[in-house]
Amino acid sequence: MGGALLLSLAIWCRLCPDVLNYAAFGCSKSVRGTMDILNYLQAAFLGLVEGITEFLPVSSTGHLILLVDLLGFQGPPGALFEIVIQLGAILAVVWVYRTKIMSVFVGLPTESSARRFTLNIFLAFLPAVVIGALSYDLIKSVLFSPWVVSTMLIVGGIAIIIIEKLQRQEHYHLPEEIPPIKALAIGLFQCTAMIPGVSRSGATIMGALLVGVERRAAAEFSFLLAIPTILAATAYDLYRNYESLTTDSIMLIAVGFITAFIVAMLVVRGVLVFISRHGYVPFAIYRIIVGTIMLAILFLR
Repeated sequence: MGGALLLSLAIWCRLCPDVLNYAAFGCSKSVRGTMDILNYLQAAFLGLVEGITEFLPVSSTGHLILLVDLLGFQGPPGALFEIVIQLGAILAVVWVYRTKIMSVFVGLPTESSARRFTLNIFLAFLPAVVIGALSYDLIKSVLFSPWVVSTMLIVGGIAIIIIEKLQRQEHYHLPEEIPPIKALAIGLFQCTAMIPGVSRSGATIMGALLVGVERRAAAEFSFLLAIPTILAATAYDLYRNYESLTTDSIMLIAVGFITAFIVAMLVVRGVLVFISRHGYVPFAIYRIIVGTIMLAILFLR
């Protein structure tokens, strides 16, 4: 239902901008001014989608790529908007888990559990740094495509269903209990999410489940691993594309960033509760439906 609503809104905004413009601003506005404001509305809408999907195994980046294509959104070059606004959602994780993060920092000199947690996050983060830096140009030039996203949504949905149906033993109920070698393996799973449509949270959670991490702990580890991963991706993207930034593009990013932060603050705890109760199969079905609809739209163009 949520996916159909988002797609319907995106298609309506793409096909009926004049109606939206008139309803929001009146016909007396100039075309230039109206289109500028429409761009900001689209940036806010994309921030809303980012805030909702960042912590779900449905690929927030994939959703943004599809919606940017459907809306005809004119953002900064190099998919910079789609990457940077993810940091807004991740800052919500920093706030929600602020007590745990502070306890880890304070406990590093004296507590073995804090050191194990930090080591696990570092090991899981390391593969993304190496592989991401080496494959950056390929990812941006080839893989940031609606066709790739739609296909990987379906493939990833099928993979989630298979993994959820496997008989698994749950050995680790806290992130700090995960053995270092298995934390590194989770980091390698995360690297598959460099293909848009795979889902960073989905890849890390499914990887964690496969190595024996309990469902809620897998989701929590994925959320916390997102902090250094998205921070590094944002910093690297800004470094590579800062010369192309203009005042307008910075403002668009700011609108999407703030919206993503606010929405993520509202949904992150609810996601954990939902996952604990219902698992990941509902998200897998959603992925397959959305991917199929998008492939149909792309074929019919």
